[in-house]
Amino acid sequence: MRIRRLLGLALATATLAGVSAVGAATAQAVSHPAISADQCTAQGGTVDQGGPYRGGPRCTFPDGHSESIT
Repeated sequence: MRIRRLLGLALATATLAGVSAVGAATAQAVSHPAISADQCTAQGGTVDQGGPYRGGPRCTFPDGHSESIT
């Protein structure tokens, strides 16, 4: 009985560690780095200067995603 409990605890710990590692890798892959306005237009994007309620300047690319401009 004690061995089952220890094996169950080890399995739960390993599963939790694997799930958190996959989540961190996915979140890092999804985030886009900030680029300059010149890089934005060179890649076919449009620069939106932002505003008081929209945040800072952003670049919107033809595929639909946007990135913040440094």
